[in-house]
Amino acid sequence: MVHLIIVLIISSTCNGQTAKDYYDRGLEKTDIQNHIGAIADYNKAIEINPRFAKAYYNRGFVKGLLEDYRGAIADFTAAIEIDPNYLQAFVNRGNVKEVLRDYQGAIADFTSAIRIDQKSFVGYYNRGNIKCMLGDYRGGINDYTIALDIDPKNSEIYLNRGNAKSKLEDYPGAIVDYNMAIEIEPRSADAYYNRGNSKGLLEDLRGAIADYNKAIEIEPQYAKVYYNRGLLKIILNQIDSGCLDLSKAGELGLIEAYNLIKEYCN
Repeated sequence: MVHLIIVLIISSTCNGQTAKDYYDRGLEKTDIQNHIGAIADYNKAIEINPRFAKAYYNRGFVKGLLEDYRGAIADFTAAIEIDPNYLQAFVNRGNVKEVLRDYQGAIADFTSAIRIDQKSFVGYYNRGNIKCMLGDYRGGINDYTIALDIDPKNSEIYLNRGNAKSKLEDYPGAIVDYNMAIEIEPRSADAYYNRGNSKGLLEDLRGAIADYNKAIEIEPQYAKVYYNRGLLKIILNQIDSGCLDLSKAGELGLIEAYNLIKEYCN
């Protein structure tokens, strides 16, 4: 009996190194981006302790960084099997499934994260993003609204919710959200650009141009802004200035701008 205990202790420490030792060393290697070395250490940690959920999780995280997405999913799944309430494992498995375009699988994982923690900001936010990607804008808006209840100062969620409202042709509601995004993050070129789009669709062309001006001030290489501003200037009979904007959009890679130049500027 004593001999058996001694053998078990020796095998579990693996030449003096415990599973935790290998795990900690894996974390250090992850921090310095030695991903292959980190995986080797997580492998040893799991070999010593096959029920080490965090080792599976972190190995999956590193595999994701190396674009071994299916390997990452396998490790996150193993971590969840050991600890069914492993919030981050569900979140990151959902993220990887999104990369692999398994959108329904990703939604299921984010829903599981929300089940574990009803205040899971990332669960609601990521699920809302995928719902909008799939055209479920109302579902996305609902998730963004809950995410904003959790983090009311997040400009990106206001921006995304505004985009979803715009898709539903609720342009006044979209503008309210873009206003909030700009209030929180005054240097958001995307918020000015999208607010300009909504104003244009409400026939506030000069207000739209003012927003496009601000977006370009913040991000001078924003091709789509030059394109839209050029088009609105042409509608307002500011032909020369509008054509200059279209030309700039084309120079920045927006090829369709040249079609409008042929139509309005020659």
